[in-house]
Amino acid sequence: MTWPVVDGMRSIELGNPGGQRAELNALVLAGRKRATAGLLSEYAEESEPLEHVGERLVILDDDRAPVATVEVTGIEVVRFADVSWDFAAAEGEGDADLEEWRAGHRRYWAAQGTPVDDDTMIVCLRFVLA
Repeated sequence: MTWPVVDGMRSIELGNPGGQRAELNALVLAGRKRATAGLLSEYAEESEPLEHVGERLVILDDDRAPVATVEVTGIEVVRFADVSWDFAAAEGEGDADLEEWRAGHRRYWAAQGTPVDDDTMIVCLRFVLA
């Protein structure tokens, strides 16, 4: 399965459908959310290449309708244990510190059926509204 292409750009869906996705999309539109984390394994499973700096992505809502376009400003792949506070804070989701960010992301991915450990490889994607 490949990610949807909208107006010639790859797309991204943040969080889970419903309230979480709407909240995350609103944070992007407000300029507070400037980063997102993903599992490297998902790229391989879905045969998707990593994003690259300068690439534009369309953020979709629950109905796969475009809500924003962002431009990738940075990407790195790191161990879960090595995600920096600078990156976590750029996610803009209100975490007080890195431990809170880690706990929340562990819960999220475990609930998705993909528990993470310190050695799980994470794609740290930074972006700005385009």
